[in-house]
Amino acid sequence: MTTTWMNPIDHQFPNLTKIRITYPNSRVKHARSLKSLLISNSHEPSHSLLQTSQQSARSLVQKFNPKIPIEEALTPPSSWYTSPDFLSLEFDQVFFTGWQAVGCTEQVQEANSFFTGRLGNVEYVVCRDENGELRAFNNVCRHHASLVAFGSGKGSCFTCPYHGWTYGLNGALVKATRITGMKNFDVKEFGLIPLRVAVWGPFILLNFEREAFDDDDVGMEWLGSASKILSTNGVDTSLSYLCRREHTIECNWKVFCENHTDGGYHAPFVHKDLAASFDQLDSLSTTVYEKVSILGPENYDILGSKFLYPFIYPNFVVNRYGPWMDTNLVLPLGPRRCKVVFDYFLDTSLKDDEAFVAKGLEDNWKLQMDDFVVCEAVQRGLESPAYGSGRYAPIEKAMHHFHCLLYQNLMK
Repeated sequence: MTTTWMNPIDHQFPNLTKIRITYPNSRVKHARSLKSLLISNSHEPSHSLLQTSQQSARSLVQKFNPKIPIEEALTPPSSWYTSPDFLSLEFDQVFFTGWQAVGCTEQVQEANSFFTGRLGNVEYVVCRDENGELRAFNNVCRHHASLVAFGSGKGSCFTCPYHGWTYGLNGALVKATRITGMKNFDVKEFGLIPLRVAVWGPFILLNFEREAFDDDDVGMEWLGSASKILSTNGVDTSLSYLCRREHTIECNWKVFCENHTDGGYHAPFVHKDLAASFDQLDSLSTTVYEKVSILGPENYDILGSKFLYPFIYPNFVVNRYGPWMDTNLVLPLGPRRCKVVFDYFLDTSLKDDEAFVAKGLEDNWKLQMDDFVVCEAVQRGLESPAYGSGRYAPIEKAMHHFHCLLYQNLMK
């Protein structure tokens, strides 16, 4: 297991809550989705094998029945957490469709700044060009496929370290080395392949599939009717960004998500050292929306509470409590392994209180470490022949909702 801290950033976000969205160049009429690119570039035998593996995975999907009410339902079978074919289907039907959270606006606050990431086998780079426009691209050189950007930072261009092909932050190929004599080559056709990028609150979102370049309401697409509820309950840009932490866990990505969607069921047992902090759990309830479930006090949408624990399908956790907010982005690394990216935010008036910040981060990491241990224990149990499926406690309706949404996506 690995843990790394990134340098703190004390820059305050602008106090804006409106949605801002940027699309790839709409004049490119024949832009293709990621999925269509993958299919068109694959050889027929490989495509046939892909279909076979997906058919096998769909047979596993059918072992869960979303129509059975939670009081009688069985949880998904252990094969959902161990099968490589099943994870492949999840990438295709869940992660490569719709909006996916990938980072924070603070990472590309300034012109010429960028950060990179990976989801499944897709490498991407998000950047803000010299004009301040937010852009995103597949992070793959069009010459011989090397990555062109690494980590995060600032620069006026992306230069491939392999053969020196250079791209502007608008994605255009601006330099192709040693191409004299090359025939039927149009520089304009070999820019970085764009991805659809948007901003909601302090979060940057990518869409790996959609081709339409219209003026969709990203908040409604990503969050459904919970969009306004979250923005009016403290999930917004009013907080200052503090830092990032990453941790690799030996468990399926869904195990970590389920730990958040059990309605607080695990808290008194897993977080014993902080049991006194959970007296309020009995007063909390779970409300389910289209793609979001929220654990919080009753009537939070009326009271304007800043004590909410939303889970945003499929893999994004928000914890909003008092002056703090932290987010957990859960990234699959394999059937039995995931990485969780933690970003921390704090009320601006407290960000310079070093003792308060240090104590808050320490307490939070203790909670996370408790969860890491239990999630890895769950994964080991899922791989045991003694376990097939389990049952839901009624308090776990957010988890049941999560599984039902997965079923719907995976059966498309």
